[in-house]
Amino acid sequence: MNIPPTPQQLADHAGPDGSADVAAPEDVTDEPPQHEHPSTTPAADEKQRSRRRGPGPFALIVAPSLVALIGVSGYLAMTGGLSPDQSEGPDPAQTSVANVDASYVPWLRKAADACTVVTPSLLAAQIDQLSGWSNDSASLSQQGIASFTDAQWRTWGRDDNANGRSSPRDTEDAIMALGRQDCSLAEKVTDLRTEGTVSGDLVDLTLAAYTVGTDTVKRAGRVPADARTFLKQVKARLPRYDALVRRTPDQNGGGQNASAVLTPPVSTLTVTSSFGSRTHPLTGVTKLHTGVDFGAPQGAQVSAARDGRIEFAGTTTAYGIRVVIDHGTIGGKRLQTTYSHLSALQVTTGQTVTAGSPVGLVGSTGLSTGPHLHFEVLLDGQYMDPSPWLSTAR
Repeated sequence: MNIPPTPQQLADHAGPDGSADVAAPEDVTDEPPQHEHPSTTPAADEKQRSRRRGPGPFALIVAPSLVALIGVSGYLAMTGGLSPDQSEGPDPAQTSVANVDASYVPWLRKAADACTVVTPSLLAAQIDQLSGWSNDSASLSQQGIASFTDAQWRTWGRDDNANGRSSPRDTEDAIMALGRQDCSLAEKVTDLRTEGTVSGDLVDLTLAAYTVGTDTVKRAGRVPADARTFLKQVKARLPRYDALVRRTPDQNGGGQNASAVLTPPVSTLTVTSSFGSRTHPLTGVTKLHTGVDFGAPQGAQVSAARDGRIEFAGTTTAYGIRVVIDHGTIGGKRLQTTYSHLSALQVTTGQTVTAGSPVGLVGSTGLSTGPHLHFEVLLDGQYMDPSPWLSTAR
């Protein structure tokens, strides 16, 4: 029977990755070492007998643990498992914003335009804390992503996306309603701070007023203790939404007047499906509808919305017959438009076109329920709501 290796022998046989060879070294046998001049003293005899007794507690218990520790530490060191970033857990500011797509950023910007205290990222972080951007509320009395009660919705809710209904479960309506509510609270706490009744940061005071009410903030003269947890949770989410807003181009193209940039691609702009989150009528999947659908008869003329170069003209599985036009840059950002579900092409890849020139005919190719034009606007690769970019004149 082999004697288990000592810690020193383990260290001597450790591999380059810090792990140890658990097999006994070749010079370790089940017989005591032979010396050229063995000692015959009692002390030497006792020492030799102790060797024959086998491994002690250190070799049986501590050594195997040491082997495991050396191996694991070596592996983690090589793979970065002991790096400070990972040992402390994920940084909330670096976590991707999986609960909301960039199509809602224009609505967040629009909702925050009502006042200077409230920002798009603040509204987004507040919604994240309230519901995680989910309409599936666990409370019967609070509905939608912003957790509105019926009484609150009667005060702040409107049909902001003009789809024929006003509902707290309609994401665009809820964003705008929360913006109005927060801006009203911001105005009240601003007046209180101007009067010297309360002190503190206006954003903190606004969120506190949202959480516990303006009167409670007024009595406390500052952010009440009952509101501090909510403030901390919302502000912890701010960095990730600041990043989302920064990397989503402004609909106005960096200062350009978007409404004057593009001409209508079809003669009549009858919207049958708007830009934003929707459930696809064929696949049943709820996701971003990346453009606007304009209802038009089969074979109707489709025209270029702006001067440019045909980047793609061909057939795809989902979009059917499709045209992509590169219009160069506007406000330092690349502008593209797309025309999908066509029945026929009238251009070729690489061709130069001018605004109003024919590119194809309306059809229902690809994943389509009937003749229409699916029209998209991309700015630096980001899908924009096409409606603000289109002029009313044809």
